[in-house]
Amino acid sequence: MNKNVIWITGIVCALLLGSAIALAGSQGGTLWRGLPLFALCCAAAFAIQWIMFVPAWIYQTEHYFDLTGSLTYISLVVIAVVLGQGDVRSLLIGALVVVWAIRLGSFLFARIRAAGEDRRFRSIKTDFLQFLMTWTLQGAWVSITLGAGLAAMTSAKEVPLGGFALAGLMLWLAGFAIEVLADNQKSRFKADPENQDAFINVGLWRWSRHPNYFGEIVLWIGITIMAFPVLQGWQYATLISPIFVVVLLTKISGVRMLEHRSDKKWGSDPVYQAYKSDTPVLMPRPPRS
Repeated sequence: MNKNVIWITGIVCALLLGSAIALAGSQGGTLWRGLPLFALCCAAAFAIQWIMFVPAWIYQTEHYFDLTGSLTYISLVVIAVVLGQGDVRSLLIGALVVVWAIRLGSFLFARIRAAGEDRRFRSIKTDFLQFLMTWTLQGAWVSITLGAGLAAMTSAKEVPLGGFALAGLMLWLAGFAIEVLADNQKSRFKADPENQDAFINVGLWRWSRHPNYFGEIVLWIGITIMAFPVLQGWQYATLISPIFVVVLLTKISGVRMLEHRSDKKWGSDPVYQAYKSDTPVLMPRPPRS
């Protein structure tokens, strides 16, 4: 199949996914000037990507890709809070998403600035349609990942905070702590010149080969649980949010790509093979030895 056809198909699929989640999340949601607020937020997610794609293509840079993703989350939260009900649940979910986005966005931006490039984009950024598809997919990623939380923030239904909110908050705090600690441990490990060509197998990375992604999954499950009590009708379709995060991080990018890269680099190393056989790929557990 012609590559251009693949990239165009990817763009169309991203738009269809975004449209589907926009329709589902808008059911039972608040309106702004007669338009569903949830759908407006989804449209903004794609619009921001396309606006930022223009300078990224002109200057052939991927440096602001991850940062734009984080700023998109923050923008959607601000839109939902300002134009929506602004109840306590919305403010709580919005605050947690903003904290996560600021932390992750600044971390990824600092990392790419230090490295000088994101290796994933070496061939992507020179191909107009493929680069545009990547930015468009980010719009779908934001819309679907934030789906349950955004549906709660734009829902016309109000329910007092209770057990779901507390359980979701505890999960979010645990996931956020795991992700931050894992990222910091890996950064310190790589900063040591002696570890330049070594794989990390200390700290949380002794318990899981990808503890940062495990934390990411857990915190989005927490957001979804906090959102659940105010969802209704087709809004329940937004419960796909954490499932989407799991599939994305384990089957599409993240774990799958890093495992392939690690096998290619250390696959013949018996120490790495022992680490791999003793350490789960995602769900942490104490080391056997």
